[in-house]
Amino acid sequence: MSDRPRRSRRFSVEDLFTDTRPQATGVADLTEAKVIDLDRIEPDPDQPRHHFDENRLAELADAIRLEGVLQPIVVRYDGGRDIYVIVHGERRWRASKLAEQQSIPAIVRDVPERRRLVQQLMENVVRDDLNAIDRAAALRALRAQMDNAPWEQVADAVGIKRSRLFQLLGTEKLSDAAQDDIRSGKLSEKQSRALQGLTPAHQEALRALMVEEDISAATAMKIAQALRTYAEGPSHSSAQSDVRTLFDLLEPKDAEALRSQTHTLLLAVQQRQSSDLARLLGVPRISDDRLTKDVSVLAKSLTRAEELGEESKSTLAELRDAIDAILDSPEKRK
Repeated sequence: MSDRPRRSRRFSVEDLFTDTRPQATGVADLTEAKVIDLDRIEPDPDQPRHHFDENRLAELADAIRLEGVLQPIVVRYDGGRDIYVIVHGERRWRASKLAEQQSIPAIVRDVPERRRLVQQLMENVVRDDLNAIDRAAALRALRAQMDNAPWEQVADAVGIKRSRLFQLLGTEKLSDAAQDDIRSGKLSEKQSRALQGLTPAHQEALRALMVEEDISAATAMKIAQALRTYAEGPSHSSAQSDVRTLFDLLEPKDAEALRSQTHTLLLAVQQRQSSDLARLLGVPRISDDRLTKDVSVLAKSLTRAEELGEESKSTLAELRDAIDAILDSPEKRK
C-alpha cells in the first residue's frame, strides 16, 4: 500500500460562491434581475396602451401593499439619460407608486425598437388589456416601423388574423364620442362594429343608446342592419326615435314597450308590410303546429273574456283586423 499523501481537492474562487444546497440544484441566477427605485423608471412614450382603469389600478395597489409585486416588470436602460424605460408592466409600476412603494423588481433587457413595440403589442393583445382604439394606433405605428409593410405582414408579426386586424382598424373611422367610449370601456369593440357604415345621426343615436341600455352586440347589429335601409340624413331627434323604436321592438323591457311592440307588429301585418319586421326579430317561418300552439295559449286566456279591460279589448280588435287582412289577402282568395 502506497505511503504517498493523498492530494487534497483544489477549490476555485467560483466554488466559494456556488450554492451547494439541495434547493439550488437545476437553478441558475438571472443576472438581469434587479430591484430598481421607482423614481429611476419612466413609462415608454411609445407604449401602445394609454388608458388605465383607475378602479383596477386601485385594486392592484391594494394587493401590492399586502403581497408586494409578484411579477417583475421588464425595462430597458437608456444610457444617454441614465434612466430605465418600461417595456412591459407599466400598470404594475403605476400601482406600485399608488401603493407608495419605494422600488419594484425588474428584469433589464436590451430590446430593439421594432421588437419592443411588437412585444408590447403582443402582451396586450394576448392579455386583452389594450382597448381597440389603442391597438389600432399601435398597429399603424408598427406598420410604419416595418417600412409600411403589407397589413398581412403586420398581422403575422403580432400573431392575429388579417380579418381581426381590419376589425381593429375600423374603430378609427368611428366618431370621437364612440372612440372615447371604447377607451373607457363603456363600449366593446364588438359592440362598436354595429356603428360602422351608419349615417352620423344614426351612429350617434345608436352609440348613446348602447351605452345607456348596455345593448348586446347582436341586438345592436340587428338595429344597425334595419337603420341602413332608412332614408339618408335623418335629423338628430328623428334618428333617436328610429333607434329607440327598433330597440323596443327587439327587446321590450316593460309592459308599455311590449304593448307598443304588439301594436306595431299587428299594424304591419294588417298593412301587409311585416316581412322586414319578421327578419328584424328573427321570427321563424310559420308552421301549422306552431300556430296551433300559439292560438291555443290565446284561446285559454280568452276563456276568461268577461274579465277583459278596455286595453285588452283594443289589442284584440287590432288582432282581428290583422287576421282579417291575412284571410282577405288575394293569395288566400285563390
